[in-house]
Amino acid sequence: MEALIFNIQKFSLNDGPGIRTVVFLKGCPLRCAWCSNPESQSCGKQILWDFSKCARCGSCVRMCSNQAISFADQSLRFDRLKCTGCETCVSACPTGALESDSRLMTVQEVLEICRQDTPFYEESGGGITLSGGEALCQPEFSDLLLSAAKRENIGTAIETSCYAPYKTFDKVTKHADYLLTDMKHWDSGQHKEKTGVSNEVILSNIGRAVKSGKNVLLRIPVIPGFNNSLSDADAFCSVIKELGLARVQLLPFHQFGEKKYSMLGLAYDYEKADALHETDLLAFQQRFFENDVEAFF
Repeated sequence: MEALIFNIQKFSLNDGPGIRTVVFLKGCPLRCAWCSNPESQSCGKQILWDFSKCARCGSCVRMCSNQAISFADQSLRFDRLKCTGCETCVSACPTGALESDSRLMTVQEVLEICRQDTPFYEESGGGITLSGGEALCQPEFSDLLLSAAKRENIGTAIETSCYAPYKTFDKVTKHADYLLTDMKHWDSGQHKEKTGVSNEVILSNIGRAVKSGKNVLLRIPVIPGFNNSLSDADAFCSVIKELGLARVQLLPFHQFGEKKYSMLGLAYDYEKADALHETDLLAFQQRFFENDVEAFF
């Protein structure tokens, strides 16, 4: 069993309890306009172009047998329908301006990397966390990896949008000790406008996880002009209580993934938006406290 993995991050302290190894899987059914990992959205391999390293020599164009690459106005253009991810262009680039965004890995290959930090997991109460993208887009692999980790007494967690069929959601998350999930917006219409999907399935799966006794950490990515008003805070609290939760983590908007959009030839809706900081959200946080919901950063 193989899956496309675009990153494995060791010694993470923000993706579940303790010290964790985070495995980032390709593919996501959502298209969040502020996504900090836009390379994760496609289920297929993509080539990233770093314009600052490019010599505009044309080696990649000449070597591409699928004619998927061209230059226009000094910018490299990829025809994603023609590109097969063969990486011939990556090998041909003399300056390292091209790189693949992911690679195929087996369950055992990923598990071997995770095993390297078992002493840290044991000491800190950590383990592995599946993230993405969306780990539920590659459910068979995620199921096998999490169950293998459990057999070796490695703690498990999954960061998920919860946007998946019930059977898929239940099958994979049953192996996770912790579930970390975002609530992008309390209103389904607003949610669909900025993510491409409504939130009914998401909220239903979160509710199912809570009722089953799963340890759920709910998070809100606070996005300027989208979900950061005080009335939004009140509405979030109402939904949170309906789900049977009373605690939420606030994630201030940041620009960490901005460069990746240009490397993929994509437009970034939040290019001119200012990052938010904890001090910008004190009144927003206070409204949660007033609604008897613990909100922390």
